[in-house]
Amino acid sequence: MSVYTLWPSHKPFVKNLGVIFDNALILDKQINSVIKNSFFQLRLLTKVKPLLCFSDFEKVIHAFVSSRLDYCNSLYVGINQSLNHLQLVQNAATRLLTGIHKQYNICPILASLHWLPVHYRIDLKILLFVFKSLNGLASPYLSGFLCPQMPSKSLRSAGQMLQVVPRFRLKLGTYCAFAVAAPKLWNSLPHIRTVPTLLTFKSRLKTYLFSLAF
Repeated sequence: MSVYTLWPSHKPFVKNLGVIFDNALILDKQINSVIKNSFFQLRLLTKVKPLLCFSDFEKVIHAFVSSRLDYCNSLYVGINQSLNHLQLVQNAATRLLTGIHKQYNICPILASLHWLPVHYRIDLKILLFVFKSLNGLASPYLSGFLCPQMPSKSLRSAGQMLQVVPRFRLKLGTYCAFAVAAPKLWNSLPHIRTVPTLLTFKSRLKTYLFSLAF
């Protein structure tokens, strides 16, 4: 076979580290795969629920369902419509755990379980990446996407660790970029940006996100 007869192959989807990427970076196929596998696990878990106490069954749900929702979830930032479908998975897991009816408002139950909704779990992941990057706890390539604001005059915001938000066009792929989404989320935080340790930051960040979610 001559090398001149070989043509480059173009695939609409590729998988890397278990994540399905499409050429438009919409991630619909990836999200649909997560939803399908999660509901399959939930159907299996209905059979073991009578055998476990509440706390143990909650751990099992986290291991088989929540872990799937959280895996590489920072890639989903900005994909709001598909996030609603992922939220349905978390809602179904909540109802399976607690036994509440489908018509019951799910938000108070999520709050009582201390489960952040899917959208805020994504924000949590990205903001933890930012904190780690600014404090030398993350891979160096992530730090290269962040640029601290350097005001020409002495302002009260100078010590708040604000980051430059690059200009971008209103395109899904651009907004989803870490270099754009991360500083926008970071700058929207209150005073917790300047806490000294990762443990303290994570605790206060969860409290802040819970106040937004509920």
